[in-house]
Amino acid sequence: MNENRCPACGASNAINSTQCKYCGEAIVVQAAAQTAAAQAQQQPMYQQQQPFVQNIYHQPPPPQHPGQTLIVSTKSKVVAGILGILLGGLGIHKFYLGKIFQGILYLIFCWTYIPAIVGFIEGIIYLCTSDENFARKYGKRAYQPYQ
Repeated sequence: MNENRCPACGASNAINSTQCKYCGEAIVVQAAAQTAAAQAQQQPMYQQQQPFVQNIYHQPPPPQHPGQTLIVSTKSKVVAGILGILLGGLGIHKFYLGKIFQGILYLIFCWTYIPAIVGFIEGIIYLCTSDENFARKYGKRAYQPYQ
């Protein structure tokens, strides 16, 4: 790479030139070196921090890392799934998961049997999801400050 691009017109100039030979715009010579250094310091995607997911029913707590979000599952996916399958028509699984408004809607329309069908399907979905996804969706986030 032995040329430098003009920020105004985009023309290629010599790497050590301080002015564009076509439009006369000033060119900062160190900009390319600073951009390369900034890209080298950036972390790759696989090294970025992800929040920890903790299911208090099945796993020991993960190691604490300062400044990272900790997701704690306070609800059991098995209980939610069984409630959805057996009592889904009344919306009991929604009340258990803390979705009060949706539970009330299930109660209002329970005479149509539509909530029973939807609750049965949701119960199966709860049982089939992984512990991490269930905790991420229905768990509580505890933010860990820098220590």
